[in-house]
Amino acid sequence: MVLKKAAAVAGAALATLARASQPGAATPVAAPMRDLVWGKLNVLHTTDTHGWHGGHLQESQYSADWGDYVSFAEHLRRTADEQGVDLLLVDTGDRVEGNGLYDASSPKGQYYYDIYREQHIDILSTGNHELYQASTADEEHRQTVPNFRDNYVASNLDYIDPKTGERSPMAQRYRKFQTKNQKLDIVAFGFLFDFTGNANNTVVQPVKETIQEEWFQGAIREQADIFVVVGHVGVRMQEYKDIFNAIRKQNWFTPIIFFGGHVHVRDAIAYDSRSFAIASGRYFETIGWMSVNGDLKKSKAPSVEAALSFNRRYIDNNLLGLYYHTGLNDSTFPTEHGRNVSTAIAKARKELDLDHNFGCAPRDYWMTRTPYPHDSSIYTWLEKEVLPEVAVSPSRKDIPRLVILNTGAIRFDIFKGAFTRDTTYIVSPFLSVLKYIPDVPYDVASKVIVLLNNAGQIMNVASDGVPDARFMAIPEQLAIHESITYPDAASLHSDGKADSDGQQQKPLGTGSKDGGEPSLVEGYTTEDDIGTDGDDAVHSNINFYVVPNCIQAEVGFPASDEEGGSSPPDTVDLVFFDFIQPWVLLALKFSGGEDYSAKDIQQYVEGTFTELMVGWIKENWPKDC
Repeated sequence: MVLKKAAAVAGAALATLARASQPGAATPVAAPMRDLVWGKLNVLHTTDTHGWHGGHLQESQYSADWGDYVSFAEHLRRTADEQGVDLLLVDTGDRVEGNGLYDASSPKGQYYYDIYREQHIDILSTGNHELYQASTADEEHRQTVPNFRDNYVASNLDYIDPKTGERSPMAQRYRKFQTKNQKLDIVAFGFLFDFTGNANNTVVQPVKETIQEEWFQGAIREQADIFVVVGHVGVRMQEYKDIFNAIRKQNWFTPIIFFGGHVHVRDAIAYDSRSFAIASGRYFETIGWMSVNGDLKKSKAPSVEAALSFNRRYIDNNLLGLYYHTGLNDSTFPTEHGRNVSTAIAKARKELDLDHNFGCAPRDYWMTRTPYPHDSSIYTWLEKEVLPEVAVSPSRKDIPRLVILNTGAIRFDIFKGAFTRDTTYIVSPFLSVLKYIPDVPYDVASKVIVLLNNAGQIMNVASDGVPDARFMAIPEQLAIHESITYPDAASLHSDGKADSDGQQQKPLGTGSKDGGEPSLVEGYTTEDDIGTDGDDAVHSNINFYVVPNCIQAEVGFPASDEEGGSSPPDTVDLVFFDFIQPWVLLALKFSGGEDYSAKDIQQYVEGTFTELMVGWIKENWPKDC
């Protein structure tokens, strides 16, 4: 079944009608569109929204907000009811950290929890960002779990009560329910990948252990028309393969659908002919769509094995697209509930003063649209301009230092123009601080950056409880290559680009015209295992350049002599972000610094890196844009 539209291309007339819900947000641009394919069971999916529930104010094609999503879901539920099919909403975690709407309040999330709860979600799970800080995990347990009551599922996550010390499941281990219209029996699970960086008030059980437990073995023997697995797990990660194998071992023909997250990409894969998995991007840029068609009701006999089909669509989160998929317009699309949510978001943004300007960026600084090093690279800007000025300890300012930043500490691009309070948390939402080890021999310290970037597999094998070295880099690269090496920052191949493997998607910009043809907006051009037609809007491609796990700034080194060379200092202070401490200590051991341990590490400067960065911007960028 296909929800028909009047035209295959969203008309330019709609562009004059579409208004982003948040004041000041960019107006979306019309693009050629692909329809949603409806089935017997249909699912909307969000993941890794990271607080972006107010939408992208500077990016037109992602400018719809959580209130618009509320309206969108209400319209699609009505369509499902009219057709006699079912629609579910799922979310797979990392709802926090990464946007001022969550991060700028004290305590964090003061407005977010009430805004997020306004959407009815049928199955949701936890992400790793809900667990890094004990206070965040407390609020997840205190607010989000009860807000969604029977719909929150925590299959391999426990919570430890701070008062009693009692350990119990964060939420129910699985959920069994019937759909509204067809009374399909659903058995749903909610998993987190084998995360080890969680706060001490939570316990994440490895997936391989969880699927052996009695409750799980009983759940996969329940009578189900379809199994639904939601999780903060990449759809190509081993954890999902293990879950699939466990379920399939007991249910040869029952459909299984998976909804993944964590790696911040659009992706889809079929594990077999009766299973399907989708990942739906990041930062509320994407609303994922999956439909399942065929005889779902107790379809267990081999004779119906082939009578099943899956479809997917990656919906750009802007009003033009949402109008298109509902057949509505500026006046008919907003529901009262959706408008109220948008109003609450605007009020929260105003009370948090998220538009306060700290300075004006003189150009765009990209994470991956340009190679590193490059004048337009955000990492080059940090290495050459910011770190040398903010990584200064008053008591050790005259001592040369190597300053290491993991690229994953930076979460988004900087656009030319106002750098606001909101931008601060968008670019650097974490509570990272600078630590250091004093007076490390230069020949030992200088090898650390090479090992962090080039010896991931060796370090992973040799480590005892140290997380995978790839977690130092940006999440988007987890899905691109299993192994990327960097002997040094200057050794990128000639163009620095990742291979075109279909999982290289970046924020949208402005398209251009070619030979009189209508211009396409730059954006996601996804190629997954199903094909190249997953994106709902047709885009022109954006380059994606891989970046190293870490970058390094040399600060306070001797000036070059007349011949252009200089001798390095005998010893340096080795300065690094606290997040990468386990990897730094391991790299030091490989470099000949066997005697260094956590007891040698001290704080280098006061304040978080985010605060230091904002201080630099206030001092160096003009206020008048």
